[in-house]
Amino acid sequence: MDLNIAPQDLAFRDEVQKFLVANVSKDIQRAVELTSAFINEPEISIDFHRALHKRGWSVFNWPKEYGGSGWTAVQRYIFDTECARYNAPMYNGAGRVMLAPVLMKFGRQDQKDFYLPRIAAGEDHWAQGYSEPGAGSDLASLKCKAESDGDDYIVNGQKIWTTQAHKSNRIFALVRTSNEGKRQEGITFLLVDLDSPGITIRPIHGNGGDHEFNEVFFDNVRVPKSNRVGEENKGWDCAKYLLEFERGGSLSAGRVRAQFTRLVNKIKTHCPDDPDIIARMAELGTDLDAMEMIDISILSALQSGGNPGPVSSLVKMRWSQVRQQIAELTMDAIGEHALKWVVERPLYETLQLPEEDEDLLTAAPRYLNYRAYTIFGGSTEIQTTILAKSMLGL
Repeated sequence: MDLNIAPQDLAFRDEVQKFLVANVSKDIQRAVELTSAFINEPEISIDFHRALHKRGWSVFNWPKEYGGSGWTAVQRYIFDTECARYNAPMYNGAGRVMLAPVLMKFGRQDQKDFYLPRIAAGEDHWAQGYSEPGAGSDLASLKCKAESDGDDYIVNGQKIWTTQAHKSNRIFALVRTSNEGKRQEGITFLLVDLDSPGITIRPIHGNGGDHEFNEVFFDNVRVPKSNRVGEENKGWDCAKYLLEFERGGSLSAGRVRAQFTRLVNKIKTHCPDDPDIIARMAELGTDLDAMEMIDISILSALQSGGNPGPVSSLVKMRWSQVRQQIAELTMDAIGEHALKWVVERPLYETLQLPEEDEDLLTAAPRYLNYRAYTIFGGSTEIQTTILAKSMLGL
């Protein structure tokens, strides 16, 4: 992979910048700035996604045969970096980044033909039904049951920490279809419409004050067997493959660098002469540079048709830590301003203050929300174990 910026890449960057200026409004940028949760709400991102779709860029990360852009690794890097600089919101990563590769690898042709175009167009918003009260990082212990009934499954059980389920119309879920053999051998991957009778969604408000997570209850929910992806009892293969893309299927460098830039600006304003703060900022900048190179190496593998592989665990673990460190240093840098708190959400609808004052109010909820980065998607301890087994042979 050649990361030198060739003339055609500079022209591409200009093209992307012009597109972003035309399609990322000041209101959208402000909403992204004032989102202290992990993911932007679909109301913020859907218009931009539709503009991307019209341009043929909404699923730029997909293989070209499924509607992907065919961009080089350098072009994808440029696009991600520019989107981060302009605060452009990405729409429904659960569908676009995680589910789509599973459908491409394990799905039937009719499933690909139906779901992939809808994901690309933003017609479906997907939630992820993996974790349960007794099955988080130990995902194989899940108990949500799907019993065969003719051409359908009858699903009973519960999912938890279900991001944006209250904003979604579909959910992909792991369910138990057998108790025979190893725990991983009795799991099946299902696609479920969230408006199906028997589904109840209850909100979970995080300690940062945001409603992003939910509990989803299944009470005799009837799901057609045609909604199964892959073979019955073989869903663990789908689950593992999806997690590689959840942890390392998209670039993080641009977004995190944008957060780091905001941190640097706060330090310039509030504590430009604090040697401890400056030293921590420099160390974070070095970590960010190193992680950016790993991001690019994964991007190169994806470009050639591969999947992220075990290194996705390293990426997930370290990006989680870097994000937390940026949030922590932000709190230290702004001092007493970190004590300010607004209860109502979303902040972009609640606040009507000068830009600098509004930005300070995201620091505390963002710090609290980001504590979960090293837990969700597989805790840091789980990622360390995966790396030890897969890369060190332990």
